[in-house]
Amino acid sequence: MTKKVLSGIQPSGSLTLGNYIGAIKNFVKLQKEYECFFMVVDLHAITVTQDPAALRENSESVAALYLAAGIDPAISNVYMQSHVPQHAELGWIMTTLTAMGELERMTQFKDKSSGKDSVGSGLFVYPSLMAADILIYNADLVPVGEDQKQHLELTRDLAGRFNHRFGEFFTVPEPYIPEVGARIMSLDDASKKMSKSNPNAGSYIALLDPPDVIRKKISRATTDSGREVVYDPANKPEISNLMSIYAECSGMSLQQIADRYEGQMYGGFKKDLGEVLVASLEPLQQKYYEIRSSGTLGDILAEGAERARSVAAQNLAAVKERMGFLPLR
Repeated sequence: MTKKVLSGIQPSGSLTLGNYIGAIKNFVKLQKEYECFFMVVDLHAITVTQDPAALRENSESVAALYLAAGIDPAISNVYMQSHVPQHAELGWIMTTLTAMGELERMTQFKDKSSGKDSVGSGLFVYPSLMAADILIYNADLVPVGEDQKQHLELTRDLAGRFNHRFGEFFTVPEPYIPEVGARIMSLDDASKKMSKSNPNAGSYIALLDPPDVIRKKISRATTDSGREVVYDPANKPEISNLMSIYAECSGMSLQQIADRYEGQMYGGFKKDLGEVLVASLEPLQQKYYEIRSSGTLGDILAEGAERARSVAAQNLAAVKERMGFLPLR
């Protein structure tokens, strides 16, 4: 049988170049080999306060960017997490199998709750819902960044725990971490991942940034001392990050880029990088606006959710039977 892949992105802000290179480009590749489920994880987004109008807009935007980037809804399931209620129901079941200590060890919870007087319980238990997202389809592979590996390990533990208690059922998922492009770092601090939640808009390239904004952000990007365009993440993390972006968006190798700018200063390199980014994102942006204006997005999401529900409902019913729930007559 064809293996299943599950992944999703939160609609909690504007998707960035880091989301595209580290996640969505890989989604497009994976759909050619696997049965893919690509969600917009709106239930996860509400673990922190969301403005309703912004949540609706961002949800549609993420879905349209999936499609604009090349995810084909004819062969991949593209849908809203909240449109498949089995996620939430299995999420509750997974919560009952998760120990408090396991959730307390999650570094993302520690980071996001640090310094806050009050934190919603959803932020604490959301790794159990993430486990349910994966297990509801018995996904074999999960594309994850380094910051999500801990959550996937919990998912693997919960799958094994359920199988031990109630009989073999869940597939224990494996991480899919691409060797190149998995982590694009912030433009103002290469020790931090590029993030749409960063309050400094100059720290990231949003996929829908206009050309002049892209050029300005790159021109202002932090660079290391010295002036050599060389790839040396340990000693020159800032220029190495910009070179990684250049390589991902141009198709050139890091060595080819270093050779091209040998003996030159950062200014010419950054100016060229701005143009490379503008040219790379222009087709995606054009396709995005075509999708948003076509009126077809709602139908695509409904069809994706219907297919996803058929798989999720069957698996949830099997889980509940094994646990001793009475079936609905």
